[in-house]
Amino acid sequence: MPEGHTIHRLAQDCAERFLGSPVRVSSPQGKFADGAALLDGAEMTAAEAHGKHLFLGFRDGDWVHVHLGLFGKVAFGAVPPPPPTDTVRLRLAGPSAFMDLRGPTACALITPGEKRAIHDRLGPDPLREDADPGLAWHRISRSRTTVAALLMDQKVVAGVGNVYRAEVLFRHGVDPYLPGRELARGQWDAIWADLVELMREGVRHNRIDTVRPEHTPEAMGRAPRVDDHGGEVYVYRRHGQACHVCGEAVRTAELAARNLFWCPGCQPTNAPGV
Repeated sequence: MPEGHTIHRLAQDCAERFLGSPVRVSSPQGKFADGAALLDGAEMTAAEAHGKHLFLGFRDGDWVHVHLGLFGKVAFGAVPPPPPTDTVRLRLAGPSAFMDLRGPTACALITPGEKRAIHDRLGPDPLREDADPGLAWHRISRSRTTVAALLMDQKVVAGVGNVYRAEVLFRHGVDPYLPGRELARGQWDAIWADLVELMREGVRHNRIDTVRPEHTPEAMGRAPRVDDHGGEVYVYRRHGQACHVCGEAVRTAELAARNLFWCPGCQPTNAPGV
């Protein structure tokens, strides 16, 4: 599933291509046909993201809500667009570009009230200007749940996925199994600030890179990472490989139906927050 930086980048890409212009809206697949008919020819007025949710605004109060889920894909191209396939849930076509959406978990026309309800059930998003990390801290500091699980809970922090979760905990030497209530406030503030910076870089470069300058392939004289997710990381998908910092083997285990990755040398068991 795409992480939050991907959805913010998608909102940015939509804004650059369609904002302020009338847009042809269609649903070749047919599952969004009624919504497309209501929006066809309307001006796109907004494009924003909150966590893993994309919102495209039209006119004064019509919103298309998109959640890519595990299988959703978006493709952009120049006009004129080719004939669409019957797998395209939503096609947007503006003066100079088009976008095809396939396989999303959600693609629905919603009201401003319904949009607000989605925002209200999500935690603060490190990529939004209106984010309040104190709201996340309020939940984390009172929870017996592991920090690793809390970071993946979209009601606690919106937009953090498996990669950012593993990497930010490594970067701050936090045991992923540490209960939230045992994390210190100063440690949480540092984790939040790091997420803001890392995820902004993710939007900028459209990939996740988390290693510090002294641990890049060039600095260490090692081969670059080869992985379909791209980017240089410390522990994500590096099970059994040597940690770039301490040399101990990276470990993995299942936590809340997702694979967790960590270094037992750099993230000692129940290391207290500082």
